[in-house]
Amino acid sequence: MQQDIVEKVKNNPKYKELVAKRTPFIWILSALMLGAYYGFILIIAFAPSVFAQSIGGSVITVGIPAGLGIIIFAFVVTGVYVYRANGEFDRLTKEIKEELK
Repeated sequence: MQQDIVEKVKNNPKYKELVAKRTPFIWILSALMLGAYYGFILIIAFAPSVFAQSIGGSVITVGIPAGLGIIIFAFVVTGVYVYRANGEFDRLTKEIKEELK
């Protein structure tokens, strides 16, 4: 019986739509976040003088706003995913559940 429900879900066109929309979206967001993070780490590893430069002669270096930018970017990426997941993806999931009743 459980396998029967799994097959119904897998064959549902809305489930296929959900997977087709969600999977590339997740990969794009993951690539953006990993690119930003690893770019930051690579600059630290191979060109530390970039982030060591002082901003306007103050004690604040370029690395501090860059690091904060990475953190803010992570929040933004998470927010974009949550916004779409709570809207479009949840709507499709709810419709799939309704069709299975």
